Amino acid sequence: MSYVNLTSGGKPQLDKTKTFCALIQHSLPDSIKQFTELLDEFDSEVKSAHPTMHQGALNNAHGDWYEWLLAIVAWNYHATNPNSHLALLLPNVKRFDVIKLYNNELSNLVFDLREKVANSASVQLITSNPDFVLISTENLEIPEVFKRKIEKINAETISLISHSYEQFIDKCSIEDIAGYLSVKSSLRPDRRLQIPHEGSLMKAVYTHLQTRQWEISPKGLKYYAMSTKVTEADRNALKTVATHSITTVHNVPQAAVDEVFEVNSLRQAEDVYSQILH
Repeated sequence: MSYVNLTSGGKPQLDKTKTFCALIQHSLPDSIKQFTELLDEFDSEVKSAHPTMHQGALNNAHGDWYEWLLAIVAWNYHATNPNSHLALLLPNVKRFDVIKLYNNELSNLVFDLREKVANSASVQLITSNPDFVLISTENLEIPEVFKRKIEKINAETISLISHSYEQFIDKCSIEDIAGYLSVKSSLRPDRRLQIPHEGSLMKAVYTHLQTRQWEISPKGLKYYAMSTKVTEADRNALKTVATHSITTVHNVPQAAVDEVFEVNSLRQAEDVYSQILH
């Protein structure tokens, strides 16, 4: 099988979706097999079929493949536990602004904040999208599709998990978004900075909405991180305070990242979801 497509310039380009679906053998991996082992097997199969394939292209695909595995496990966890939160993949901020998941009243408050920041201080409130949003199912009407387990993995499956967030655009109240999840197939030093920065900003936006809505006792917003391997140095680096929570003595300092999890198998993913999706 060919795992590459040719670009308009004739250069081979890895087809991440076709490769993932073919090599996963159209079914979920064994619960014990490590995800990193699975990704290494993918690399070997692709290089066997395409010896000139650069490892860099495969490394770039690992992030998406890891996210897809986690998204499928999360989907099936909710289908089995319908009272749990949904963990839905998000595209990057160039394709979609995560703030638009909030209803129009709340999203307009954030857009107003961005405008005022830009006009008053010549700076911008720039937020990236976390990899997953955690949607509370307590008060929202959940479409039937989320109640059916994913049994086979194909291109339609990848499209389903990649676009499921669209079901909740303009629908979420401040309490309907329970949190976010940052997912990295590996933790490099630069990602140790990116993750808490993103968590701190998302929590600051939540606090702004809480203040504007006069929410006296909000449930709060959680921000988690996952990677295939997490060292003690990683955990220490991610123990960063959410900046907005130390601007006044009236606040209790908050963590930018509430917890970081090592998730390198189906079984580990299910165990973590049992903790963070309730």
